[in-house]
Amino acid sequence: MRTQVALHHASRLINHGPTVLVTSAANGQRNVMAAAWSMPVEFTPPRVAVVIDKSTFTRELVLAGAAFALSIPGRALADLTYTVGSVSGRDGGDKFARYGIVTFAGPALGLPLIEGCIAWLECRLIPEPHAQQAYDTCFGEVLSAFADERVFAQGRWSFRDDNLEQHTLHHLGGGQFAWPARSLQARVLPNVR
Repeated sequence: MRTQVALHHASRLINHGPTVLVTSAANGQRNVMAAAWSMPVEFTPPRVAVVIDKSTFTRELVLAGAAFALSIPGRALADLTYTVGSVSGRDGGDKFARYGIVTFAGPALGLPLIEGCIAWLECRLIPEPHAQQAYDTCFGEVLSAFADERVFAQGRWSFRDDNLEQHTLHHLGGGQFAWPARSLQARVLPNVR
């Protein structure tokens, strides 16, 4: 149930601070890790930032391939999200194979995108050596964006009781996650004077 998201709405996929699964691939290897710190940083062209520790295998592959993807898991993938964020792909081998993670190739860069997630962004790495070294922050230009239309349509998230398993995850630390219960449309208040 994937539908293409207009790139001018791509930042809305991560604007509310969900935990993301960062995938990378280079030199015949691939990896996935969870990241709690990601955000949009520019609308046109759409750009994002994600913190990827310099000691991780994912970071090594991101730098080697000059690209990364963000797959946004819903509530149904909480255990998988915690697992891939807790174990190394460098020491234990391919996490996709170890945990039976099914992927599909991203349309722009061919990066592994994770089935069962609720949104996906493929990003070309924007080299920012100082931010990468000092803050472990990687910037990317979004080249493709897709979302599950049950929970994101017409540029907006819709968290309802009937799509609870597709609600985004928000890491609170120590393997504990929260998710949004509902969404509401705010309105601009009228002037009182």
